[in-house]
Amino acid sequence: MLDALSHLSTGAMWVVFALIVFTILFLDLFVFHKKSDTPTMKGTLKICLSYMAVSLLFGLFVLYEKGLDIGMLFYTGYLVEFSLSMDNIFVISLVFTSLKVPTIYQHRVLFWGVLGAIVMRAVMILAGAGLVSKYHWVLYLFSGFLIYTGVKMLIEALKDEEDEKEGEASEGKMLSFMKRWIPMTNQLHEEHFFIKQAGKWVATPLFLALVIIETMDVIFAIDSIPAIFLITQDIFVVYTSNIFAILGLRSLYFLLAQAVTRFVYLKHALSFVLIFIGSKIFLPYIGLKVTTTASLIVTFGILAVGIAVSLYQTRKTENQVIEKI
Repeated sequence: MLDALSHLSTGAMWVVFALIVFTILFLDLFVFHKKSDTPTMKGTLKICLSYMAVSLLFGLFVLYEKGLDIGMLFYTGYLVEFSLSMDNIFVISLVFTSLKVPTIYQHRVLFWGVLGAIVMRAVMILAGAGLVSKYHWVLYLFSGFLIYTGVKMLIEALKDEEDEKEGEASEGKMLSFMKRWIPMTNQLHEEHFFIKQAGKWVATPLFLALVIIETMDVIFAIDSIPAIFLITQDIFVVYTSNIFAILGLRSLYFLLAQAVTRFVYLKHALSFVLIFIGSKIFLPYIGLKVTTTASLIVTFGILAVGIAVSLYQTRKTENQVIEKI
C-alpha cells in the first residue's frame, strides 16, 4: 500500500512531462532567445548541456516511477532516436544554406519546428500504438523494415554515396513544388514567416525553411518510430524519449552543423543499430534473449565505436594533408 502511494500514476507522469516540456520551450523562447541574436558557442554549449541534463534526470524519474527495466528502455529509446535524427542536422544545414537563412534567424525556425514535431510525432506514435495493440504481427513488419533499412543504409555507406547531393535534390523538388502553389517572396524580412505585399500575404524563405524541415522530420520519423516500438510498446516511454531526443538534437544543431561531416562512419554504425534492433524480436526463437540493459549497452557501444573510428579517420586524413603541404 505504501509502495503504491509512493509512486505517481501514469496520468500524473504525463502531467510532469508536459510541464517540463512547456517550461523548456517557454524559457527557450522568452528567456534564452527573447531577441533574435547570433548564437555564441559558449551560450549554445550551456543550453545543450542543460537539455541533456534534463533528459538524463527525466530518465531517472522514469526509472524511479516505473522500475529499472522501463528506465533503461527510456535511455535506449532516447539514444536511438537521438542518433537516428543526426542526419536531420545535415538536412537542416542544407536547407538554411540553400535558402540563405542567416544564423540570427535560424533558431526561430528550429523552435517552431520543434513544436510541429511534437504534434506530428504524437499523431504518428498514437497511430503506431493503435496498430500494434490491435495487430501484434505489425511488430514483425517493423522488424523486417528496420533490417531492410539498415542493410540498405550500410550498402549505401560502403558505396560512399554522396548524401549531400541526395539532400539537395530532395530539398530542390520540395522547394519547386511549394513555389508553384504558395505565393512567396525571395527576400527575407527579418524573423517574419509571412509579410503583406500589394495587399496580399506572401511567404518568406523563413517559412519555406520551416515547412521543408518539418516535412523531412516526418520522413525521418518513418524510420525512427518503428525502431522505438521494437524497443518498447510503452506509449509513455515511446513518446517522451522521442520528444526529449528532438529537443536535445535541435539545441545541438549550432554546435554540430559544421562537425557532422566529420562523423564519416556514423552512418555505418546507425545501420548496425537498425539491424540489431530489427533482429531482437527474432532472437528468442534461436534461444537468445537480450535484456534491456544489454540492449542499451550494445546500442551505445555500436554508436561509440562509429564515432571514435570517424574522428580517428578524420584526424588521420587531416594529418596526411598537412604532411603533403
